[in-house]
Amino acid sequence: MSAGKAKPWLKVVGIGENGLEGLSPAARQRVESAEILFGGKRHLEMIPGTQAKKIPWAKRMREAVPKILEWKGSNIVVLASGDPMCYGIGTKLLRHLDVGEVEIFPALNSFSLACSRMGWSLPDVETMTIHGRPLSMLHPYLYPGAKIICLSEDASSPAGAARMLTERGFGSSIITVLENMGGAKENMFSGEANNWNHPEGSPLNTLAIECYADQNPDLLSRSSGLPDSAFEHDGKMTKQEVRSQVLSKLMPFPDHLLWDLGAGCGSVAIEWMRSHPNCDAIAVERSEERIRMIRNNADALGTPMLRTIHGEVPTILGELPKPDAIFLGGGISPESLEQCWEALNPFGRLVSNAVTLESEKVLLDWQASRGGDLTRIAISRAEKVGPYQGWKPMMPVTQYSAVKR
Repeated sequence: MSAGKAKPWLKVVGIGENGLEGLSPAARQRVESAEILFGGKRHLEMIPGTQAKKIPWAKRMREAVPKILEWKGSNIVVLASGDPMCYGIGTKLLRHLDVGEVEIFPALNSFSLACSRMGWSLPDVETMTIHGRPLSMLHPYLYPGAKIICLSEDASSPAGAARMLTERGFGSSIITVLENMGGAKENMFSGEANNWNHPEGSPLNTLAIECYADQNPDLLSRSSGLPDSAFEHDGKMTKQEVRSQVLSKLMPFPDHLLWDLGAGCGSVAIEWMRSHPNCDAIAVERSEERIRMIRNNADALGTPMLRTIHGEVPTILGELPKPDAIFLGGGISPESLEQCWEALNPFGRLVSNAVTLESEKVLLDWQASRGGDLTRIAISRAEKVGPYQGWKPMMPVTQYSAVKR
């Protein structure tokens, strides 16, 4: 939708813990003149003495949006925490409305408030949320020296983060809990992750984490090429060095969708999603046991939102949303290549690896008729040979890659 063509009928007002006092005159006027106030129970309680009809929303934000849209034509104000465009209701509403239909009045968000309390530079810290999301989303952000501002789910989040940090070898990290920032009940306390003994406090809290590595931390970069040992697998997986090559050709971009077909233990899809929090992926695998491994790996490596589908390639492909990149790791045939190529969005990337002569011939024939690039990848790793070391070659891989122009 284009901006400026519709008349604003919906007002979205960000509100802090100081309630009406913290609003700008314009935002306060919208709230005080509203016929309907829509928001969480905590937000609505900040607006006493109003004649407006107060409508609390359900915990799930996606359920709130249709209810708000039902009131179109009324003088409605939606109350939101802080900045409605930062992990907030504003972004959800604008998927359904023209920006010209909505007036947005942001307040300070928790990231800005937390940085002001900690004395940190906002552009230099990692910002993320586990509100309404699994705690395992924190995994990709843990590295020596990281400073993380994390929006919590509830009062149990600090202890959960402390356990995760300790298990990953970052038990020396300092966690600061910032409660009810900007309000009369604001509170702040800190402790080491491996000695965390604070009782649960306010459910409205934000975590500021300073990551310090112990003697043997579990180092897992967001760059492609995690060690094979980072994954639960049965030996059928795209090995570390080859996986780096695959991902460089797949070119992960935010908001792009990957199909990982014949996903094995899910290593390619997981690394795709680890590269950016907005990368999306679907892993298709015919083995139920490997689907279980994919789910375990996704949870352990910080990509719990990875979608898994138990099915055969290519019969399942017609049911999937159109992708921006495809890795065909199994089920290589002229039919599957054709179906993948047709399914790709413009500028989509197709990558396929062959280790058998039969699969290699399919890729050679496809490249001869359709173009694209072929690469031969031969890797050797040093292994013990008695008291010495020698080179042990891995199976060579023929890799096809192309961009759909």
